[in-house]
Amino acid sequence: MPQLSVANRTLSRIPKRAEKQEIEVLHRTFSDSGVFDVIDTVDSQIIYGRRGTGKTHALNYLASEKRESGELAVYLDLRTVGSPTGVTGGPPADRAERATRLLIDILGALHEELLSSALEGATTGDELLVARANAFAQAIARVRVEGTVSRGRTSRQSTSSGSNFAAELSGGFHGGRVTAATIAGETSSNEHREEVNGVETHEIHFGEVSRALRDLTESLATKRLWILIDEWSSLPPELQPFLAEFLLRSVLPLKKIVVKIAAIEHQSVFRTTSGDATIGFEVGADISANVNLDDFMVYEGNEERSVEFFSDLFTRHVAAGEGLVPGIDTSVPSSVITVAFSDSRAFAELVRAAEGVPRDALNIAGIAATHALDTKITVPLVRQAARDWYQSDKLKALESRQEAIRLLHWIIDEVIRGKKARAFLVTEDESHSPEILTLFDARVLHLVRRGYSAQDDPGVRYNIWNIDFGAYVDLIRTKNAPQGALAIGNDDSTFATVDVPAEDRRAIRRAILTLKDFASPR
Repeated sequence: MPQLSVANRTLSRIPKRAEKQEIEVLHRTFSDSGVFDVIDTVDSQIIYGRRGTGKTHALNYLASEKRESGELAVYLDLRTVGSPTGVTGGPPADRAERATRLLIDILGALHEELLSSALEGATTGDELLVARANAFAQAIARVRVEGTVSRGRTSRQSTSSGSNFAAELSGGFHGGRVTAATIAGETSSNEHREEVNGVETHEIHFGEVSRALRDLTESLATKRLWILIDEWSSLPPELQPFLAEFLLRSVLPLKKIVVKIAAIEHQSVFRTTSGDATIGFEVGADISANVNLDDFMVYEGNEERSVEFFSDLFTRHVAAGEGLVPGIDTSVPSSVITVAFSDSRAFAELVRAAEGVPRDALNIAGIAATHALDTKITVPLVRQAARDWYQSDKLKALESRQEAIRLLHWIIDEVIRGKKARAFLVTEDESHSPEILTLFDARVLHLVRRGYSAQDDPGVRYNIWNIDFGAYVDLIRTKNAPQGALAIGNDDSTFATVDVPAEDRRAIRRAILTLKDFASPR
């Protein structure tokens, strides 16, 4: 039975998720689509992008670049921070208490990362740094007790000779400690004993935490502290504004701190109201949101740039793999295409199938390489792999969203079967419907262009959407095959690439969908 060729085995083994790789590997495999120049600024930013677009990779690359330049960068994955009572809550925990516990957990993780980085190679001159880290730890671990508290205090003295500096971090921030001491001659120590009978309520004083954090950053030898927050959208929506409020009051005003937040746009809540109070920050006014990774690698209209980016992406991953691949010169990105693919058209089909999402490109290539065995990857194999990936990953994510699946089937019927097309128009207002956004976040619909003005209705603005490559590839050889694509300019001269006769394309420009038709009774 044929086995995988070296090239296909290498493609199938490329890690598909950035968090599974070491920081050094992430640095070597980062392929810049132009996003780095946009995020490498001292302005605090929100970086939007659907899953798989490279948010985690970009943040880790930024962190490594800042550390190499002598600055301090702390990366926080919010999926791994927080206790069950802080994130999911329970009957005894209301929203404010849950948010406070979550903030304490996040700040505790930030403190540990800061102290761990700052104490590398610590000397006696670092007593002030550790003392201020201790003050920061105390500021984020305040507990108010409603009930009876009895306290006791004992003291003892001991003598010691010599001189030494020590720093110790232990426990968490529900009873942990940070200690620092410079021992020389006689020293004294106090023991504090406290017995509590009552209910503990956690609290954070924003001003106190901000002062402690400012003092801590002023103790650092680095120019700035970069706080890189990943997976914002993994937090419960009702708690997200509380974290945003803390950042607004205690972190964003500090000059030496830069905050970058990676989030999924339609799953993020940065501001809300509670009675007459507004909680959280205002996007655009308090923090910029000028980066969306979904906009960087749209294939339609950017074919050459997209192929160049993905060829560099695959070359970097192959170079970082387990061994050399015969025939591939990792200094020449096009050599990956020559060795692993039957021709440039097969690789372009892979780029098309990825819809601008790097993780999808890696997965589709891995599946196609497995199907190819000891031969090169062809266009039919790319299409088969795209269909497999669509069915096994994207549709699986929609299993619990029955209304979104019904809308997807309706769109497929209306556009692919009815219009013989792949691209379609939806008004900007209807593009914000929950079901459309659900399909977009699941990567079964892709936003090609915003604010399109159709010739037949110039006063209305539309968004141009594409149905996922894998969703229509099953139909490409049937009587329902797409016959054209939407013109992407205001004339008839520029079209998305589709293997169809050119004379059929103009009619597809009128593939306008109205969600009222979907909602109307049948």
